[in-house]
Amino acid sequence: MPLSKKNIEIDIVWFKKDLRTLDNKSLEFVSNSGNPTLFIYIFEPSVIDSPDCDPRHLRFIFESLLDIQKKLRKFSLDLNFINCEALKFFQEISNKYKIKNVLSYEEIGNNLTYKRDKSILKFFQSRSINWIQNKTNGIIRGLRSRKNWKKKWLEEMKSEILITDFEFINKQKVNIPSSIKSFNFIDTFDKNFQPGGETYAWMYIRSFLKSRHVGYSKNISRPSESRISCSRLSPYITYGNLSSKQIYQFFSRSSKNRDIRNFLSRLQWRCHFMQKFDDQPDMEFNNINSAYDSIRNKYDKNLLLKWRKGETGIPIIDACMRCLDQTGYLNFRMRAMIVSFAAFNLWQDWKNFSHHLAKKFLDYEPGIHYSQIQMQSAVTGINTVRIYNPVKNSLELDPSGEFIKKWVLELKSIPVEYIHEPWKMTKIEQEMYNFSIGDNYPLPIVDIEISRKEALEKIWRIKKSSKSKTIAKNILKKHVNK
Repeated sequence: MPLSKKNIEIDIVWFKKDLRTLDNKSLEFVSNSGNPTLFIYIFEPSVIDSPDCDPRHLRFIFESLLDIQKKLRKFSLDLNFINCEALKFFQEISNKYKIKNVLSYEEIGNNLTYKRDKSILKFFQSRSINWIQNKTNGIIRGLRSRKNWKKKWLEEMKSEILITDFEFINKQKVNIPSSIKSFNFIDTFDKNFQPGGETYAWMYIRSFLKSRHVGYSKNISRPSESRISCSRLSPYITYGNLSSKQIYQFFSRSSKNRDIRNFLSRLQWRCHFMQKFDDQPDMEFNNINSAYDSIRNKYDKNLLLKWRKGETGIPIIDACMRCLDQTGYLNFRMRAMIVSFAAFNLWQDWKNFSHHLAKKFLDYEPGIHYSQIQMQSAVTGINTVRIYNPVKNSLELDPSGEFIKKWVLELKSIPVEYIHEPWKMTKIEQEMYNFSIGDNYPLPIVDIEISRKEALEKIWRIKKSSKSKTIAKNILKKHVNK
């Protein structure tokens, strides 16, 4: 029987980026509180309309929620999909019920969700609502010093994994106010993308330990082989289908294996960058090192459009952009390379293409995204300047052209000796293969060698400056792990 009295206290579990039923402190709390509990996920129009959100993200979230819903229904519990701004929802529900606790996980999100959380905290305080925000993946909010951060992170990773007994959760139904709309996802499911949900997350983690990890270190940079040899767990971590703690403990018994050990080191590396972003969230908009603020001031819409569409005339770049568009995944080396190409060879400011990549990456995580884009654009002043040569990487990492031919169908019949640099084919060779460079496939939109040389000169001019060096020292002092 549903509740109706305003004086009856309820708890609310607000799922955000913790879309799992195992190792979930919010669920553990309500299994012990005894209060009637409302389970919600809020699809906020402002978030959906933001420039870094894409239907592929919403689809993954929706699939994850359906997985949770299936589990909850076994215990006569409901998960509600809300369609409105979060603040409006809590204002409406607080007029209907007396809310005692709201349970969620801290969101290491973008500026939009951070400002939303600040306004909601203010509202909760005005209504004497207790908001319990659990720590996410060992990230420490409001951290003043990185001293002993690694030690604290390891302590978190080794702490107890929670298994909630859903039978103890109060099953008294809590109704949503009639003024609140439900969210109905109408996009079709796409087999080209990894499916969301805790169930699939465990399938991926088990298959990686069982067999796929073999060759992880060897194939991590290869665009084709990495699709199998890499863990492919990143979207499941991003949306909390798995916690870092679960992953760490699942693989820790096999840490003597070199491939597993290398994988675990990247798990910590991931959390390090999320901590860095939480400590300095303005990197979403500003260069980490302000000495580079005016270095790229020419926005070329046409060049970036060709880059986005995979029509640059550089086969490996085009293959990566098309693959990313159609599957939401690229391995780390290829991600670094396409950013390097846009930032150095095209000489475009990272702020002009960061949102496009955010929308395309299925595993988009602001804390990783902005740190890495700035690093690969060489505007931090503390990292090695790396300008990836796409032809060199193509020859080394896709020697047979397998990856290129899969995604750039115009080049499917081109022999392997020209697949990496088709513009070098003679007219006679083009006729032999019924192929015309400039017609069937574009000429390169930029000279790789010339643009690389010019970019290096510009970057190093700033990097050697006293301003850049002074700021870089302060950056290292703030973000170094101890």
